[in-house]
Amino acid sequence: MNALWSPVKIGNLQLPHRLALAPMTRSRAKADGTPGDLAAEYYAQRASMGLLIAEGTQPSDDGQGYTTTPGIYTDAHVKGWRKITDAVHKAGGHLYIQLMHAGRVAHPDNTPHHRTPVAPSAIKPDGVKMFTPTGMQDAPTPRALTTAEVKQTVKDFAHAAKRAIEAGADGVEIHGANGYLVQQFLAPNANTRTDEYGGSIENRARFAIEVAKAVVAEIGAERTGIRLSPLGNSGGLDEGPEGAALYHYLVTELNKLNLAYLHILHTGNEKLVQDLRKLWTHSFLLNRPNAAPENLDQDLKSGLADVVPVGKLGLANPDLVARLQKKAPLNEAHPATFFGGGAAGFTDYPTLAA
Repeated sequence: MNALWSPVKIGNLQLPHRLALAPMTRSRAKADGTPGDLAAEYYAQRASMGLLIAEGTQPSDDGQGYTTTPGIYTDAHVKGWRKITDAVHKAGGHLYIQLMHAGRVAHPDNTPHHRTPVAPSAIKPDGVKMFTPTGMQDAPTPRALTTAEVKQTVKDFAHAAKRAIEAGADGVEIHGANGYLVQQFLAPNANTRTDEYGGSIENRARFAIEVAKAVVAEIGAERTGIRLSPLGNSGGLDEGPEGAALYHYLVTELNKLNLAYLHILHTGNEKLVQDLRKLWTHSFLLNRPNAAPENLDQDLKSGLADVVPVGKLGLANPDLVARLQKKAPLNEAHPATFFGGGAAGFTDYPTLAA
């Protein structure tokens, strides 16, 4: 697996190898969105991954979808994240904070303000169940953002990016995947707007591009990445027959911004991923969620990827780099502890030295 262990430059970061930690919601923040007390330990434990992409972090009050997810827009948030970035840097790692606005994948019971979720259009996500403090509930019909509110949301992303850098983060990743707000704008069955953010491919891609431009203007392209899950159909989304053309256009336009990286969540369309790789002239991160450990180097050897982020493997194995290099056995992840709780399934996975 020698391809994994060669150094690589991502944005302005020199990384020791080609593994990264993929963003994973852990729902262990405090009620006000300040990261929880164990978060610094959790991320520092995984610092040998080189680049850590932190869990989805809301850029505003209305960006929250799930319970106890962190934010990065208040002074308290910045102070909480500073503990994490300091711990990660002390351990030799680098950390990007993922900016995630959940949009319609939300429930009023999960937020301190209890407002109706917002989205491109007032279209309920079919079949989406939300975990809430009182049990599983259907995601409600969201409220459509006004044009002015869309523009304010773009500013919210830029403000959150600024606060992330103030908190010591090495950069931010814009979450444009997994059925959340940015991808909702892309999908014609979630976006039926008649203003400049709806209708044509160019209009539906406008929000994603404006967010990226605003973040770049605030913190620099070398500190900005974006994650996409092309044709993933998450959260009831359907990007329709124009889906491939939509992503060709979007990635071509984003490529002009010289971002630190494009992070693709592979959703099964190999040809489209290969097409996007050809369109993207900067660092390309490719996450195959179910890749076997012994196959992690394949996309590096083929030239399809520059870095391979891993999720559950990194969650369950804080010392994944050492385990792979030594061909040591790997810990199994415990799904029951993925979301919420304390140290169990968070900071208590054993390491080789333990």
